[in-house]
Amino acid sequence: MNTPAICLTVIAFILGGFSVSSADAQTQSVVNTPIAPQPEAKPAPTTLAEQGRNPAEFPAFVETLKTQARAQGISERTINSAFANVHFVDRVIKSDQNQLEKKIMLDEYLARVITPKKIEKARVQYRQHQSELNQVSERTGVQSQYIVALWAMESLFGEIQGKEDIISALATLAFEGRREAFFTKELMASLKILDQGHIPVQELKGSWAGAMGQNQFMPTSYLHYGADGDGDGKIDIWQNTSDVFASTANYLKKEGWQAGGSWGKEITLPKGFNSALAGTKSNQGKTVTQWRKLGVIQKDGTPLHLSKKKAWIVTPDDNQGRSFLVYNNFRTIMHWNRSYYFAISIGTMADAIVQ
Repeated sequence: MNTPAICLTVIAFILGGFSVSSADAQTQSVVNTPIAPQPEAKPAPTTLAEQGRNPAEFPAFVETLKTQARAQGISERTINSAFANVHFVDRVIKSDQNQLEKKIMLDEYLARVITPKKIEKARVQYRQHQSELNQVSERTGVQSQYIVALWAMESLFGEIQGKEDIISALATLAFEGRREAFFTKELMASLKILDQGHIPVQELKGSWAGAMGQNQFMPTSYLHYGADGDGDGKIDIWQNTSDVFASTANYLKKEGWQAGGSWGKEITLPKGFNSALAGTKSNQGKTVTQWRKLGVIQKDGTPLHLSKKKAWIVTPDDNQGRSFLVYNNFRTIMHWNRSYYFAISIGTMADAIVQ
């Protein structure tokens, strides 16, 4: 599931954190002080009503969405048809709060999403679509194996595109409130897609988070990156593989893909490596030669090649597992889904396709 600014990853999203201040300075003042009985801790809110929004208020919220749509120039005909069967979908909220990357370590994640069967199928698809893939690669500079890897991971080559009603899913997620602005924006984009006649409302289906088509574009991504791959005047990411490939490559190109470049490789960090150096922020990048001088070596124990190419260190499991030296194209993949796990899976699959 990609977004221009979603994290998504997957998650598409990366887990955040918060700091807790030390209580040491307060310790002496409470020594020998009687402790008053404390009320029993209440369980964390679990239902939408407990969190502050009652599902019974959903219809009224939908009316506010209609008002916003009118203000953005969406036709009354589209608004009426899009919201004719809109309904609250509790399961999309549960899915949003229970993403896979939050539960397991990298190795288990990769074992789940990259199976020998999927690799073999990806190689077959890579060969079967080589002609149209080559055309897209020549236009954009994005290598074919990365296009196929994203296709494999996002929808299993178009086989699993999602059956959720996009309008209902996005309206529910906006109503839930945790990321109201984001999902409202995506909902408005989905209405524009309908208004422009790209797809009938009854066919606008996708994932619980609103991702659509064989490359699982969010609605805003479709409007911004969708590309007509075969020149028929349409952008059909649901059925037309030429458009799927062209749109995927167009996304990566616009987000900064370096033509012909690789994503990265697994490495071994020296003992006592400063974990603060790891990360993909611009100021955390160093040349490969600089990482070599800091003791970073290749997975097989040999030195890194001397190179002025900029690279970053990624430790997806916070130094508890594998480590990777990654390049600019890895960071571009993370624009698609802001998850280390996802980006590593795409790079790993792309490598496997051409091995």
